[in-house]
Amino acid sequence: MREEATAFVPGHITGFFSAHPNEDPTRAGSRGAGLTLSDGVEVTVSPAAESVVVLDGREIDVEPVTGVLESLGVSARVEARAEIPLGSGFGVSGAMALGTALAANQVFDCRRSRNELVTIAHVAEVRAGTGLGDVVAQARGGVPIRLEPGGPALNELDGIPARSRVEYVSFGQLSTARCCRAIRRCCRPRASGRSNASSTNRPSRRSSRPRAGSLARRNYSPRPFATRSRMSPR
Repeated sequence: MREEATAFVPGHITGFFSAHPNEDPTRAGSRGAGLTLSDGVEVTVSPAAESVVVLDGREIDVEPVTGVLESLGVSARVEARAEIPLGSGFGVSGAMALGTALAANQVFDCRRSRNELVTIAHVAEVRAGTGLGDVVAQARGGVPIRLEPGGPALNELDGIPARSRVEYVSFGQLSTARCCRAIRRCCRPRASGRSNASSTNRPSRRSSRPRAGSLARRNYSPRPFATRSRMSPR
């Protein structure tokens, strides 16, 4: 057992997505695309008699983190330092869950594989209702495309092999539950069988899945989606 271990997980911003809930949390998730940031969350885990979670010096309750520790069967002090705002769509809870899984695996010598740890963090996020696709996207990094929902054993991911300078600003907090309600509102099937969300990404007629080629137009694709779903200022 080590005294402590630290893991860094990037922030993640979703450009557009569709929610795919499932009774099996390993199968639940989302389709869509976004980008990860160089800013993120640094998580340090150390053994403790009782588990406690601290974010930026303040003790808080982060259900996905607690879920990860319970899944690994350990008690720990989890200290996180975030460069991105909490509850504003930057994937802080997902980053904390994944960072906890990665760091705890080292501290307690859990001997879990990377995919197992990503699955544990993903399931904890889904069960807590704080995210559907952040963890798998953050684990991949870059500009991830979530073609199929679920954890690593079941999903399908792609990505854009490019890097770019990204500037961002937060307009305040927005809960995952509100986002999912907005998605259900804007993604009612049209007569053609496509949803507003999937048509934002101009899918092929055979599939509503996001395509890597169409994401070359990402500079404008996320904006109409966010506007229609009322998740961004007009």
